[in-house]
Order: sequence, then structure tokens, then C-alpha cells
Amino acid sequence: MKNKSVVLIQTLLFGSYSVFFYFLLYHFNDLILDASKQGGWYFIVPIMIAFSFSVVHGAFTGYFWELLGVKAKAVKGK
Repeated sequence: MKNKSVVLIQTLLFGSYSVFFYFLLYHFNDLILDASKQGGWYFIVPIMIAFSFSVVHGAFTGYFWELLGVKAKAVKGK
């Protein structure tokens, strides 16, 4: 297990990234929608945004649960 202060810093860092991503999404929603309506390869825009949200929020959630001491149960025999 990592040092609790390191986990706290990582939790706050990725939590801040997540909040910043949500701010950008709401602030630039019209631009994002217009870009994704253009056709062609622009359909990738919402997919990449969803992937970015998934990575950042997933990291935040993992560090959050680690900070609280919640761990997955190990399964024997696999």
C-alpha cells in the first residue's frame, strides 16, 4: 500500500482533473456538438471525450477507494 499522503494527493489531483473535465464539457458543449455533427471522422470527438472521462474518473475512483481502505476481495484458485 502506498503512503496515505501520496494517495491523498493523487485523489485530490485526479478529482481536480475530473471537475475540470466536467467544466470544459459544459463550457464547450455547443462547440463539441457542432464538431461531432460535421460527419466524416468527427464522430471520434465524443468517443475520445468519453474515453478521457473514463480514464480520469476511473483513476480518481480507484485512489478514492484506496484512501478509504476499501479493497477487492482476492479470489482463490484463479
